[in-house]
Amino acid sequence: MWAGQAEPSKSASQLPEAPQPQVPVHSNNQTAAPCKSESGVKPGTATPGIPQTPGANGQAGSQAQLPPCTNAPAINWFARFLNGPEVKPLTTKEKARLAVRNIVDPFNAITILGDAGISVGSDAHSPYGPGMPGFGRYVGVSFTQDMTGEFFGTFLIPSIAHQDPHYHRMPDASVPRRVLHAISQVAWTQGDNRKGMLNYANLVGFAIGDEIGNLYVPGRQTNASATAARYSIGLATAPVDNFITEFLPDVARHIHVRVVLVQRIIDQVAKTDGASSP
Repeated sequence: MWAGQAEPSKSASQLPEAPQPQVPVHSNNQTAAPCKSESGVKPGTATPGIPQTPGANGQAGSQAQLPPCTNAPAINWFARFLNGPEVKPLTTKEKARLAVRNIVDPFNAITILGDAGISVGSDAHSPYGPGMPGFGRYVGVSFTQDMTGEFFGTFLIPSIAHQDPHYHRMPDASVPRRVLHAISQVAWTQGDNRKGMLNYANLVGFAIGDEIGNLYVPGRQTNASATAARYSIGLATAPVDNFITEFLPDVARHIHVRVVLVQRIIDQVAKTDGASSP
């Protein structure tokens, strides 16, 4: 090295390398959003029994991490009884499915079995006979009547006449108006186009069902006067089912008890009693 010559500086390659920028690694498992509370409590609000996690500044933060929503929202199976049917015209297939669903409804079976047991047990000399044979005949006749009524009253006649087989409630009207509406729905109902029309499912379906019942219901009088009397009784008692459908959901909503279960049973009893009139 020459005298007076400065020592050469170290090469840049000899200096320590600058740290590489750290890229955050994102997990492939995205955190699912917490389930929406059904109690109406906003996120971050203290709730008794749920521990709080401290925030960054030491203050109380949000609640402990809620489990992710992995299941579908809870279904309110009683909503259709409280709110009425969906406002949309039913197709022919949907009317057929509705008729089948009404027949296989567990409450329908419970009502028919219970009614058969009470009727045969209280009258051993009925046309159905005593004991289990009589019970079986009563159940078979009742199910046949029910299937006939659903086939004509829910599927065939509404499909031909383009009639909505549902009963549409008027929950916001006055009580006298709702009573009149329930009575008038026996003869005047709503079509698939949401316009008023004759209730052919009742006016024609009751007559067809009664005439077919004359072929297999034991002990029934089949003359014209008896048939006319049964037809008149069927139309006169039809509003009972409408009253139940119209007003019982209001009771269920106010007392917060799912008495719509009782509605189903009472509905079936009303229909069964009307169909099994001698």
